[in-house]
Amino acid sequence: MSIAKKPGIFYGYVIVAVGFLIMVTAVGNFMTFGVFLGPLLEDFGWTRAAASAAFSITMFLTGALAMVTGRLTDRFGPRLVVTTGSILVATGFFLMSRVNSLWQIYLVYGLLIGVGFSCYMAPTLSTTARWFVKRRSLMTGITMSGVGIGMTTMPLLARWLISSFDWRTAFVVIGAICLTLPLTFAQFLRRSPQSMGQLPYGEMETSAETLDRNTRGFTLRQAVRTRQLWMLQASYFCLGFSVFSVIVHIVIYATDRGVSPTKAASILAIMGILNTAARVGVGFSGDRIGNRQVFSTGIGVMALALVWLLFARELWMLYLFALIFGIVYSTPILQSVLVADLFGLRSLGMIMGVVESGYTLGGTLGPVVLGRIYDVTGSYQVGFVIIVLTCVSSLVLSRLTRPTPEIIRIRDGLTDANY
Repeated sequence: MSIAKKPGIFYGYVIVAVGFLIMVTAVGNFMTFGVFLGPLLEDFGWTRAAASAAFSITMFLTGALAMVTGRLTDRFGPRLVVTTGSILVATGFFLMSRVNSLWQIYLVYGLLIGVGFSCYMAPTLSTTARWFVKRRSLMTGITMSGVGIGMTTMPLLARWLISSFDWRTAFVVIGAICLTLPLTFAQFLRRSPQSMGQLPYGEMETSAETLDRNTRGFTLRQAVRTRQLWMLQASYFCLGFSVFSVIVHIVIYATDRGVSPTKAASILAIMGILNTAARVGVGFSGDRIGNRQVFSTGIGVMALALVWLLFARELWMLYLFALIFGIVYSTPILQSVLVADLFGLRSLGMIMGVVESGYTLGGTLGPVVLGRIYDVTGSYQVGFVIIVLTCVSSLVLSRLTRPTPEIIRIRDGLTDANY
């Protein structure tokens, strides 16, 4: 049995390009919440914890549904899942332009947009992983570098729209972007190379054994009985707690320090610029020196950057933090390849959803906890200490997540061990 490769361009590169553009136009808009936070607080007088809870609901649902969207991707393919998500997200942003109370923001931004965003990350990254054997980390990095571009452009666009018009108009424009661009790009997604008569990049053989690569590895039931899965999920929980606490609150923290709203928004833009190049570099490095090593190193540097944030009082100090954080914030992109390296491709979408749920649950709690600490103490300092500690915890857990010989045998299809 063999599959002949089709002539012309390898479609995996189209998958990477499409995934990159989806990250720019869809996930990039997810990073604008911190820009909207100040205007919403000014108009409605809510506490920071209460307003941040809307973002946290979105994060919770994104994580809680990650395994579901991963399963749907495994079964129906990424095109249908991402298309559905784009429609839901666009509808949510349109409705955000009409909200007038806190419960409406929880319903619209938290629930509707949260369900929609769950349809982006796991489907896109698991699809990229299926198309590449060699250069998997690099291609994942290129795909996820779109988040950096989106993080660079979308918050500045939102800030300009708010300054030129108002926050309601800004939500309408962002909704229009989500309705047209990610939905269009999703139509080019294909689940696997085999569905188009091709082989994954780097898979030179055409035997029946190599064509069964997607059926080798752990089932979800087998994976959940390993401590490695839960340790990886816990590491990503701590990482998400730290990362999204910063993303949601850094702009308003800067304005508290007397920085203008436009310059405060540029802090996110700087993170995005550095993040774009760093994601490609992380993928390139992961292919050469090991994904676990790159992941752990990035988290370690992130912890040091967060210590610096404890003492950042002036704009140049915040810019320096943004430079370092923007680079190391790229390390979470290795999620799909870490899961594939540990558990194989058999149930990659669903297993990745479990790990993603940890990341997003951390992102759910972090902004609310940090906002609540500010509301009680009038300062972010205690909260910043907490996110330093959670980042260090992520580092420790990542170093302890190692494949055992038994995991390697099941991952590579060398045993029929029964769990």
